[in-house]
Amino acid sequence: MAQSRGGAGINLALATAAFTLTFWAWNLVGPLATTYSDDLGLSPTQTSLIIAFPVLVGSVGRIPVGALTDRYGGRVMMAAICFVSIVPVLLVGLFGGSFTLLLVWGFLLGIAGTSFAVGIPFVNAWHAPHRRGLATGVFGAGMGGTALSAFFTPALVAAVGLAEAHVLMAVALAAMGVIMLVFSRDAPDWRPSTDPVLPRMTDALRLKATWQTMVLYAVAFGGFVAFSTYLPTLLQAAYGFAQTEAGLRTAGFSIVAVVARPIGGLLSDRIGPVRVCLASFAITAAMAIALAFDPPAEIRAGVVFVLMAFALGLGTGGVFALVAKLVDPSRVGAVTGLVGAAGGLGGYFPPLLMGVVLQATGTYTTGFVLLAIVAAVTALYTVRAFTEFGRR
Repeated sequence: MAQSRGGAGINLALATAAFTLTFWAWNLVGPLATTYSDDLGLSPTQTSLIIAFPVLVGSVGRIPVGALTDRYGGRVMMAAICFVSIVPVLLVGLFGGSFTLLLVWGFLLGIAGTSFAVGIPFVNAWHAPHRRGLATGVFGAGMGGTALSAFFTPALVAAVGLAEAHVLMAVALAAMGVIMLVFSRDAPDWRPSTDPVLPRMTDALRLKATWQTMVLYAVAFGGFVAFSTYLPTLLQAAYGFAQTEAGLRTAGFSIVAVVARPIGGLLSDRIGPVRVCLASFAITAAMAIALAFDPPAEIRAGVVFVLMAFALGLGTGGVFALVAKLVDPSRVGAVTGLVGAAGGLGGYFPPLLMGVVLQATGTYTTGFVLLAIVAAVTALYTVRAFTEFGRR
């Protein structure tokens, strides 16, 4: 399948921009978690819950959204995600005055995180097989919306106020939805799937490749989501940074992972996605062990976090390059929804665990040890599950 280079580039840019903005909206609560905690008198576990709840719907919601994208196309679905996300963004900003309300509105805010399951099949359809690793990696760099949120949301709230900042985000989402409808196009060769959603999901679940890549993405993208949402809280609790300082460092973490994602896709096109994923998990395990020894702030801890971010970014690019090679294009939407859900769910539980660990032990050491074990086991699984594929 060879699509127009110009059309492919324009639609990749539009999809990436929409993905970036919706991911910013998805992560509106995390950068402000300390403010909510102080204002509402929340415990570390409660703070972790309000951070993690948007991740839940953003994860599980990718399953039906991916299947719907196969049916209605990325253009319509990306615009729909932008428009629907406006409601929970406004509810969080205007009516999030209690722990319970933050949980409820944050749960709905997860809708914004489902955009990933729209963009992957949309971009995949625009590019030939040998270019899909790089293309999906570039699109995946839109997860840098979490970096933008970590960097700009606290400053924006300080400048204009909490409610006003959320209204501005709602306006931006509305504009992005209109832009997608007016300027983006589905690939010329794309055809809507008219099969019912449930059978398509069942068929996707029957694929061995679906389950295998779900495992890998749960660790790679789950690790990125967990750090990008919980790192501001961790840096303030463990290293005593102010909220704005923690937000700046979290933005740096996210930017490194964002830059690494298309590199992971490009390397996957050249040396194979299995090798890229293996390197990702091995480095992640090593860096988690380093963090368990509680390195001092700035240089030592900073280097470890940067290497962790780079490794996770490589892995996220590698996994979807692997999906593009293993899965027929007609099933990519359904499989993407499932794999994306696994990745999001992988990012749901670590913040909760970190909050519990901190409350129980006063440190994060146990949490980092568990991360190291999970990453090491996943590296071994990658070797075992994809040895034959990696030799091709």
